[in-house]
Amino acid sequence: MNIKLNRRSIIKAAIVTALAVCMPTLALAEGGTLADIKARGQLTVGTEAAYEPYEFVENGVVVGYGHDILEHMARKLGVKLVQLNLPFQGLLPGLMSHKFDFVATSVGITEERAKRFAFSSPVGIVHSLFVVNSTNKTIARPDDAVGKTVGTQMGSLAQPMIQEFERQLKAKSGKGFAELKLFQAYPDVSVALSNGTLDIGVIPSNVLSVQMRHQPGAFKTIGEVGEPKLLAWVANPQDPAIRAFINQTLEEMRASGKLAELQKKWFGEPLSLPTSGYLPKGAL
Repeated sequence: MNIKLNRRSIIKAAIVTALAVCMPTLALAEGGTLADIKARGQLTVGTEAAYEPYEFVENGVVVGYGHDILEHMARKLGVKLVQLNLPFQGLLPGLMSHKFDFVATSVGITEERAKRFAFSSPVGIVHSLFVVNSTNKTIARPDDAVGKTVGTQMGSLAQPMIQEFERQLKAKSGKGFAELKLFQAYPDVSVALSNGTLDIGVIPSNVLSVQMRHQPGAFKTIGEVGEPKLLAWVANPQDPAIRAFINQTLEEMRASGKLAELQKKWFGEPLSLPTSGYLPKGAL
């Protein structure tokens, strides 16, 4: 019996050791250099496809402005595109553990994020808007948020701006929100507004414009929180060649007119985006 137990212990220890050795390789399977991407024949990116028209799901597949750019990049590399649709909250942690080559979703450039992650040049711009149900007659301006239930997407660009706005409300009136609710995705915010779970939602301007097209007259805006923010893609700071590739490709598409063509397709007009000076002080 002791011999059997010892053998089991040895086998178990060997398995644990093998897993410990193999796990770093598995974790790094989707990351690294452009040479790695070409060798595997696959460009793997992380996306939260709930941000129309930048990236969203249609007929079961991810489409949008960002997807069209990614297809161009994959063709340039001569590889297949694999676009993983994941919750926003898992994208940046997944990037840092090399679960994918880069994050190709519309991430707001902030000073805090830019110190930890390698942002590409901007791919878009967004305004964060206060939104209420169109039948609401008691909330007409942002300051009416005192004592109300307010919601937005967890981990989003809007979240810290709303929290700062509440601090300002408390400084002026001594009172803040009744509650700040955080949702996994912006469509959930719209549903909560519709069913009365939320009094006020904070939704990006592009997402709201799409929802208003799909649900005419359902919502109305009562103001804006914070300043407009530039949106970009994100590379792992350990992979400088990947960020350089993204920026170089965007610049080539801009120079050829292809980027403006895609912007007209998805936004109705070209976007005015900076090509320099977009990163905050201390950015990687």
